[in-house]
Amino acid sequence: MYAFRDEFGPERILEVYDQKTGMQGVLVVDNTARGPGKGGIRMVPDVTTEEVFLLARTMTWKCALADLPFGGAKSGIRADPHKADKEKMIRAFASKVKEFVPALYIGAPDMNTGENEMAAFVDEVGNRKGATGKPLSLGGLPHELGSTGYGVAQSAFVALEHKGMDVGKTTVAIEGFGNVGTFTMKFLAEKGVKVIAVSDSKGTILNEKGLDYEKLLEAKKEKGTVTGYKDGKVLPTEDLFGVSADVLIPGARPNAINEGNVDWIRAKMIVEAANIPMKMDIEEKLMKKGVLIIPDFVANAGGLISSYVEHIGGSEQEMFSMIKEKVTTATRLSLEKAVDNNVREAAMKVASERVREAMKARE
Repeated sequence: MYAFRDEFGPERILEVYDQKTGMQGVLVVDNTARGPGKGGIRMVPDVTTEEVFLLARTMTWKCALADLPFGGAKSGIRADPHKADKEKMIRAFASKVKEFVPALYIGAPDMNTGENEMAAFVDEVGNRKGATGKPLSLGGLPHELGSTGYGVAQSAFVALEHKGMDVGKTTVAIEGFGNVGTFTMKFLAEKGVKVIAVSDSKGTILNEKGLDYEKLLEAKKEKGTVTGYKDGKVLPTEDLFGVSADVLIPGARPNAINEGNVDWIRAKMIVEAANIPMKMDIEEKLMKKGVLIIPDFVANAGGLISSYVEHIGGSEQEMFSMIKEKVTTATRLSLEKAVDNNVREAAMKVASERVREAMKARE
């Protein structure tokens, strides 16, 4: 029935329907050789089984590369989050998959789900270990701590060191000023990196002398856009990709770097904070031009690592410590093993070998 099958999985594809609420959902458990499948629950009207599988497979690699005792999984609920009763949908989905939770599947927030939905999910399955990203009152570690952005910054520091680039003289452009982009800028700036351009959906702000993090954050809160920052040049959102910065960090939309703007890019390095910010052919085109690319599942694993610390009952301090150690190690290992500048291929090889070893060990 499904075309996506190989030596790694998927182990289970469960499509569910609840007659009472009309909830349609899918759970894909890709591989559990290293531990229970870990992956978020997204709620969008057009989610497909294939999409959920591809995301589950990405989680298999991300967990393995971060050396966490998790496998890969993902869930999708086909509903309009603006019209549906989200709690009812989550509870209906949880009731259909509870037999697999948490032994084979551990949920998490994803598109259009958050800590309230995770609270409902664990309540319905009857086990707080059934999901991460829960409210603080249920033992959660708040996303507002900036775990993903912190990991992106740590990955960037390793890559800069690898290239022999001085942190204090490096310029950065960041696409997106949501949770990931804001914290990426914060942690980069704390180490002396000069962020010269930041974009959001309403435009790009550019100041080649550097943007002040606190003032930019204040402008975003007051005006609803980074273009409210007083000291800088306002450009269209898309122009962020043509800014002359040493490092480009795409941190918002999928396929943000595409055929239409790939030739604008002047950065020496791209650190992928967003998931799938460009397709493989675009990535290959940039690599041929000599651009060093730190792929998404290497650079943005901070949120996943935070989930693991929450799962084992760790503290905020332990979370930041583990993110630094694991992201730094994964980035350095991938860079050291990369051939012809292909960091993604090297990282994939490390991850797949780890999964393959775990699969052999349980035979």
